[in-house]
Amino acid sequence: MKVDTRKRLAALREKMKASGTGLVAIAPGSHMDWLLGFHPHPDERPCLLLVGLDKETFLMPVLNAEGSREETDISFFTWADADGPHAALAAALDEIGARGVDKVALDETMRADFALLLLDALPGARHAFTAETLGALRMRKDAGEFARLKMNAGIADRAMQKAFAAIRPGMTETGLAAVVKEHFASEGATPSFWIVGAGGNGAFPHHQTGGRTLEEGDAVVIDIGGRKDGFPSDITRMAVVGRPPEGYGQIHTIVEKAVQAALQAAKPGVLAREVDAAARRVIADAGYGEYFVHRTGHGMGIDGHEPPYITATSETVLEEGMVFSIEPGIYLSGRFGIRLEEIVILREDGPEILSTLPRDLHVAQV
Repeated sequence: MKVDTRKRLAALREKMKASGTGLVAIAPGSHMDWLLGFHPHPDERPCLLLVGLDKETFLMPVLNAEGSREETDISFFTWADADGPHAALAAALDEIGARGVDKVALDETMRADFALLLLDALPGARHAFTAETLGALRMRKDAGEFARLKMNAGIADRAMQKAFAAIRPGMTETGLAAVVKEHFASEGATPSFWIVGAGGNGAFPHHQTGGRTLEEGDAVVIDIGGRKDGFPSDITRMAVVGRPPEGYGQIHTIVEKAVQAALQAAKPGVLAREVDAAARRVIADAGYGEYFVHRTGHGMGIDGHEPPYITATSETVLEEGMVFSIEPGIYLSGRFGIRLEEIVILREDGPEILSTLPRDLHVAQV
């Protein structure tokens, strides 16, 4: 993934100044991918990108140095297994003037031993995570990120259509999942997850797709995602095998109204919890509040799940350019579950849906 590292470092430093952060420490992973377009091999050897207010440098294991040098011109302070990382870390902090910082922002996904190594080298420094700095930047997508997300959404749409076409009585959940995975691969995408929940299994939001046979009258939750060019997809739609089970239509209508309410509530300047409340209110007012057992949505970018999270307690103020899911659901134990999911990018006037597939129930012929 090509990125403008200098532009992103400059934007990061503006956030650091605004939040009083003297150092941001980033481990190999998605934060580093966003900032640099790559990350070194992640293992137990401490490897950190250290971003100060004026300079940046790497604490870099010797084993990773040669390969990483092909990806970046940022300076390295290398260390070997025979010596350990402490001296190299001290020199790196001195190089960027970060030895006496008051506040350090830690990549919240880094290993605990990396974080403790760094904090031990900065006695007295307060620590935070990246919500005010790198995380805040990542929540607002640019045109290139949006284009990749939209491309992946199209692949997921086509994978879902393949699943719809393949449904028949007698096939297993894993058999239907195989159709999805095969389609992702056919378009050069790596399948990331495939939840196929038939009948009562659909009442488990994160059902482990298994050997249950699809039977006539089953409602089937299909929640799938893949990844191409460094970005993911995520979509959930509903199908039934022949005639829908008793009461299905009423519940589908309620969930659809909850989706619409959340879409209408999602505007720049609105708190994320207000979007969750809009969806939850529809379901609660219909008498099914206790059966909506998860948040309304999650952010999506390089990671399939990332901020902003659309929860009942989130104080995040939604901004133009944020990308997140809207996916309310109702789960009736022993009967069926219904979840309808859209990924949206928030525009000035409201959400733009990435998928082109309707949320209508797909009825498979038997």
